[in-house]
Amino acid sequence: MPYKVPQELRAKIMHWTDVSYHDMEMINKMELIPDLESVLCRVFGVDLPEPKRGVLLELYVDTVLFCRDCSFTAEQTSALLSIVKSVHEVNTKTPQNNIEECFKYCKELLFCHSVRRPPFSTNIFSFEEVQSVLRYIYDGYVRHYKLYKYIFTPQEKLDLSLTYSEISDHAEHTEKDSSAPDAENVTETEAETVLETDSSPQPQGESIIEPKGSNSELKAIIEKEIREQMTFVSGQLDQQLKQIVDQQTSPVESSQLKKKTKK
Repeated sequence: MPYKVPQELRAKIMHWTDVSYHDMEMINKMELIPDLESVLCRVFGVDLPEPKRGVLLELYVDTVLFCRDCSFTAEQTSALLSIVKSVHEVNTKTPQNNIEECFKYCKELLFCHSVRRPPFSTNIFSFEEVQSVLRYIYDGYVRHYKLYKYIFTPQEKLDLSLTYSEISDHAEHTEKDSSAPDAENVTETEAETVLETDSSPQPQGESIIEPKGSNSELKAIIEKEIREQMTFVSGQLDQQLKQIVDQQTSPVESSQLKKKTKK
C-alpha cells in the first residue's frame, strides 16, 4: 500500500515558517561550520542522540552553504531550509519505500514558491532557481534517502513461523497404524516363529523397526518442506529489494539519457 503524505504536511508557503528574519541574520553572521551548526541546532530545536543529531545538522549546514553559493536572499534561504526539513520529515515518517511521494511533495513545495497565486503560492524563486534547487535536493538528499531512512526510522525484521498441521496429523495416523497391527497378523507371526528352525525372528524385528523408518521419512519430508519455504521467502525478499534499487536508479538513468539526447 503506497504511503500517503499526511494532511498537515501538504504543500504550503513556508518562508519564515521555521527560520525567522532574526534567525537568518544570526545564520548569515556565522562563517565557521561549528558556529553555524550551533545556531541551526538552536533554531530547529535539534535534540537527538548521535548519529541522528550530526546527520541532521549536516543536512541543514549543506543547505545554507548551497544558498550562499547561489546568492539566495534571506527569504529564499528560510524557505529552502523549511522545504528540506519538511521533505526529511515525510521521508522518515515510515520505514517503507516512499521516495516517489517525497519527490512529488518536494516538487509541489517548490511550485508553491515559484508561482504568484496568493494566498496559495508566491514567487520567491525563479524558474532557473527552481531547477537548481530541485537538482540540489535530488543529488544531496533523494539519492541518499535510504541512508536517512536507515538512520532515522525503526528497523523492520521478518519473524517467520511455519506450521504443518496436515503433516502432523498424517504423522500421528502413521505411528498409530504402524504400532498397532491387527490380531490376525500377530497370530501368524507367532505361529511362524514357533515353526521356524533358524534363530532369526524376522517378522517381529520388522514390526519394531518399521515405526522408526516412518519417523525418519517424515522428518525428511518436513525438513524438505521447510527448506523450500525458506528459499521461496528469501527469493521474494531479494526481488523486492531489487525493485527498490531499480526505482531509485531509473530516474538517474532517464535524466542522463535526456542530457545525451539534448547534446
